[in-house]
Amino acid sequence: MKHFFNRRETIVTEALDGLLLTSSAGRLARLDTFPEIKVILRADWDKSKVAIISGGGAGHEPSHAGFVGKGMLTAAVSGEIFASPSVDAVLTAIRAVTGPKGVLLVVKNYTGDRLNFGLAAEKARAEGFDVEMVIVADDIAIPGINQPRGVAGTLFVHKIAGYHAESGADLKTVAAQAAAAAHDIVSLGMSLSTCSVPGQAHEDRLGADEGELGLGIHGEPGVERIALQPVADLVATMTNRLAAKVDEAGDYALLINNLGAVPPLEMGVIANAVLSSPLAGRVRLVIGPGPMMTALNMNGFSLSLIRLDAARQAALKAAVEPHAWIPATELHEIAIIAAPQVSARDAATPASDDSRNRRLLTALCAHLISLEGELNRLDSRVGDGDTGSTVATGARSILSRIDALPLKDPAATMASVGEILSTSMGGSSGVLLSIFFTAASKAMAERADIAAALLAGLDRMTFYGGADVGDRTMVDALAPALASLASGDVAAAAKAAAAGAESTKAMRKAKAGRASYVGEKDLEGVPDPGAVAVANVFEVAATLT
Repeated sequence: MKHFFNRRETIVTEALDGLLLTSSAGRLARLDTFPEIKVILRADWDKSKVAIISGGGAGHEPSHAGFVGKGMLTAAVSGEIFASPSVDAVLTAIRAVTGPKGVLLVVKNYTGDRLNFGLAAEKARAEGFDVEMVIVADDIAIPGINQPRGVAGTLFVHKIAGYHAESGADLKTVAAQAAAAAHDIVSLGMSLSTCSVPGQAHEDRLGADEGELGLGIHGEPGVERIALQPVADLVATMTNRLAAKVDEAGDYALLINNLGAVPPLEMGVIANAVLSSPLAGRVRLVIGPGPMMTALNMNGFSLSLIRLDAARQAALKAAVEPHAWIPATELHEIAIIAAPQVSARDAATPASDDSRNRRLLTALCAHLISLEGELNRLDSRVGDGDTGSTVATGARSILSRIDALPLKDPAATMASVGEILSTSMGGSSGVLLSIFFTAASKAMAERADIAAALLAGLDRMTFYGGADVGDRTMVDALAPALASLASGDVAAAAKAAAAGAESTKAMRKAKAGRASYVGEKDLEGVPDPGAVAVANVFEVAATLT
């Protein structure tokens, strides 16, 4: 798989520097031990409160450095991708941020993290620092395992420990709250692909129609492979297993975590499925969906639950400085606001008949339908071959509804035609002509001047469509025709339209529409089919006037 990076050896330090450069000045800093020891810490830290340190291998961004800031972590220690930071790195972080009130280490339950953070804690205690450590083991994927993995539920512990530390609690209290929280968290993840490590060969172990349930955050295989199913079914499997691990009574907070590569659109579908499941009846707070503890570019997600009490709810809802933390939202029903109703004044004008207008409209539509083949033939040479069909479809729609049109009212008729074309004609032509007739209708209602009204429609159509005379579109026939129509001479308008359509034969470059993708040689000598259609409309109108 492809990745954006310079050298594998520097990817982690460069990413951390990117975080520092894009954070507010004075908020975050790093120790001068880069690149061997990678510690990100609060730039404003004064050691007056209990410090909270977490960390682990890189590749889980925004964890862990993204959660450093007031209200959450005091410092984060990073290893290389999926590799625990060294004992020296953790010990350096402890020395850098620990004051008289001590430090809490929040560690995910992986052997490397436990050992390296544990030895660093013992060395720090020997140096006189007051250190406590909480291990998070929230993954429920493997039944009966003695050492469950620590995964995204660790973020609950970061938030709760950070809240109590920021409130001024002592180390014993902060550690007790964190440990109790860790005990009450369950998590489960699934993915449709394995992750890819920059600089390493990648081989996806999953088939095209397979996913993995119960996988960790380092690319390790899931507990079981499952067939690709609708999201509702996948979520049902996960929520059933999570529900079996929590108390039937009580409220919970839910964290919906993107493991790295699920598009926001699909994360929204996942969130809807989870919050439409029976599990939602126990959920009071929701964090996410979003990427919070990822596995590089894994196309998967995880769900984490923590039992709530008043203190935890306050901790999870408290505002914090790190932007990577997604504020908790209380679960609520979807708000629905009634759409505005069309007033009687704006409602469609009742049908009415006018023999002259009926005859003109019928003749115009019938002629456009008869041109379907010819216009398609022209468009096949300079476009995608469907102008005739598109125009004929619009004409047929108008004819099919002619008895419902307010033919005695030209302004209302134009509005109705615009509405018909917007829904039936399709393509950009349908929208452009709908704009043309809608704007012309408004102008006609304000001043009973058909030529001026149609020019107003042209003005709006060219404004939104972007085409002008000379761009090789229907405007090349329509603009000169309407300019001539201002004198009241329909025959002159027809001649101007015909001349305009003819002029497009010599235009070797189209600046709008599908013809803009066609080479100059293919355009030469072929008129624009839209302009030809306009010229024919004015020709028919001239014979009936």
